[in-house]
Amino acid sequence: MKAFIHKNILTITGVLVGALAGFLYWKFVGCHSGNCAITSDPTNSTVYGAVMGGLFLSVFKKENTKSNDISGSNSAE
Repeated sequence: MKAFIHKNILTITGVLVGALAGFLYWKFVGCHSGNCAITSDPTNSTVYGAVMGGLFLSVFKKENTKSNDISGSNSAE
């Protein structure tokens, strides 16, 4: 579990910050008439904010990728 959290800390942070931002947007700005699909309900705006926050911060995640030789000889020299 610790390895998962450490590997995905930016995405998890983005989800939490985005959820908070989505809720606060509903609370202070949201559509009170009920005609807005996302901002008329706190659940919708919180989930939308969480998804957007997670996607945004996951862009900055660094992947550890090995560079393999495409010729098939992957031996270390």
